[in-house]
Amino acid sequence: MQWDGWVFARPFLFEYVSRSIIKLLFATGPSLNTRLLVAVLLSVILLAVDHQSSRLGGLRASLSVVVYPIELLVSLPVQVTEQTLNYFVSYHVLQNENVQLRQQMLRHKTELLKLGTLEKENIRLRTLLEKSFKIGEQVLVAELISVKQAPYDHVVVVDKGTHFGVYAKQPVLDARGIIGQVFRALPLSAEIMLITDPNHAISVEVSRNGLRTIAVGSGQYNRLNLPYLPNNADILPGDTLVTSGLDSTFPQGYPVALVDQFVKQPNKSFADISATPMAHLDRIREVLLVWSHSNPILLNDPAKIPLQTTPPPVVTLPSLSEKPSASE
Repeated sequence: MQWDGWVFARPFLFEYVSRSIIKLLFATGPSLNTRLLVAVLLSVILLAVDHQSSRLGGLRASLSVVVYPIELLVSLPVQVTEQTLNYFVSYHVLQNENVQLRQQMLRHKTELLKLGTLEKENIRLRTLLEKSFKIGEQVLVAELISVKQAPYDHVVVVDKGTHFGVYAKQPVLDARGIIGQVFRALPLSAEIMLITDPNHAISVEVSRNGLRTIAVGSGQYNRLNLPYLPNNADILPGDTLVTSGLDSTFPQGYPVALVDQFVKQPNKSFADISATPMAHLDRIREVLLVWSHSNPILLNDPAKIPLQTTPPPVVTLPSLSEKPSASE
């Protein structure tokens, strides 16, 4: 019976609640202007009371506790957005800085490599200058600009020519010893035949006893041949060979090579003797062009440099003839 009564009264109760809600939603009251005015007046009164006394301090503290979570919730999207933007901006800035630092590091490494090369070049030039002072003759520093690539054609090209007074058959050396002689002098460059060229020969003597002979190029940068000494010649491995000055091309006393092999050949008239050049012919970068004339060239005044300087008379040896051309 109770359940039947509840079922019977349920539609009336639902209708009553619906009407009550509609009345609350659409109830008429003071206008919006009136409500705004009341709110403004109440706000002014609260501001005045709060300014004049601290009676509302407790109320403000209580309200701040209630309002604080709302403030955090309201400011959370702004903070998240700002942090996200800052993250991406910072990441982009760091990327750019990283790229710039890498470029700077690469430039600095390149500069360090160049400084290392310049330091080595400075050491070589200082050694050459010290050697030139010890020589006591007029010299000119020249730099290699190319090397002939033929296997047995040991010829290099330097950046000084007849404009600087360079002439054919002019002796060339470095800080360690004789390198070769000028093979062909051009206005702005010169070709130098190295002492290891098969077509080159140089008159040398053993510094220990003055024994004279001729050193001939072998076609290898680290070897000279001495083919004209008999089996009983007074020469030993370790002896120093210097220029004898008898070929009128190289002044006397320049170091040429060290004897490293002396093999007697009983069935032949001459021994098998070889020597290692004092100069590192496969690693030279700068050379000294030497003038042994009584009338030196005025290198400090280019206007007075003749275009071609005649060398002193030369006693031509068979092996010192000019290098044959490819056609021959």
